[in-house]
Amino acid sequence: MTEEMRTAETIPADTAAAQPSEKKVWLVTGAGRGLGVDIAKAALAAGHAVAATARSVESITRALGQHDDLLAVPLDVTDQGAAQAAVAATLERFGHLDVLVNNAGSFQAGFFEEMSPEAFRSQIETTLFGPVNVTRAALPQLRAQRSGLVVTISSTAGIASTGDFLTAYAASKFGVEGFMEGLASEIAPFGIRTMLVEPGFFRTELLTPQSTQYAPPSITDYADRTAVTIEAWRGMDGKQGGDPAKLAAALVQLAALEQPPARFAAGADAVELFETKARTLLAQADAHRELSSSLSHGDA
Repeated sequence: MTEEMRTAETIPADTAAAQPSEKKVWLVTGAGRGLGVDIAKAALAAGHAVAATARSVESITRALGQHDDLLAVPLDVTDQGAAQAAVAATLERFGHLDVLVNNAGSFQAGFFEEMSPEAFRSQIETTLFGPVNVTRAALPQLRAQRSGLVVTISSTAGIASTGDFLTAYAASKFGVEGFMEGLASEIAPFGIRTMLVEPGFFRTELLTPQSTQYAPPSITDYADRTAVTIEAWRGMDGKQGGDPAKLAAALVQLAALEQPPARFAAGADAVELFETKARTLLAQADAHRELSSSLSHGDA
């Protein structure tokens, strides 16, 4: 049997059903640092089992230590084969899978014209196709069980892009919003739910040099704004108002609901942005209502 065939196997639904209902199995991507570590800790503290993934298994062990209900799994979310292998390892160790958390992320920052095509594509590969790859790997098992929850960490940048340096990041987050919203109705008949999480500014490691890469300045017209924007982003690192441990605990709480929310605005700043975007869309719909409503065929 090939590795591809092995990783595509699912555990029968009756086997999964035999597991204790109160103890869930979580698979968390990007769990070697940042928010992923807090999510893994919160799930373990609640009595769940966790398959924690990262590119480096050693980073998981450093962050989370050893635990009977913890499995450290290597995973580059841009690699579909690795995603299948991570799900297979989770099933081999725990027998089933209940909650997938698409959390792995990065930030390619810079003005669009100064960002290389490779950097822009790297952002899309990680924060859009990463969730696509891991979700694709997990769905056969969740469908066989007729149950499961797919949680995807998006961003307020997936609701409204409200500043400079966000073109690639916002494109990926708007993309993942559409992906999850479109997927929800396809998998709901199988008892699988989805939840998008849109954090505002949380004190994670997203703005550290390990996660953020700035496009090298190359265009004079942008030079002054580039310097100011980089200084602002760097100055924000470690001073964000949101507490990732509280967000992680909230996600564990929401995941336990029979009907988790389709979207969760994480943080007071996220709630405010949701409300502002809703008002903006209503105003835009109304601004040219008569023209917008006059575009049908005469016999329609």
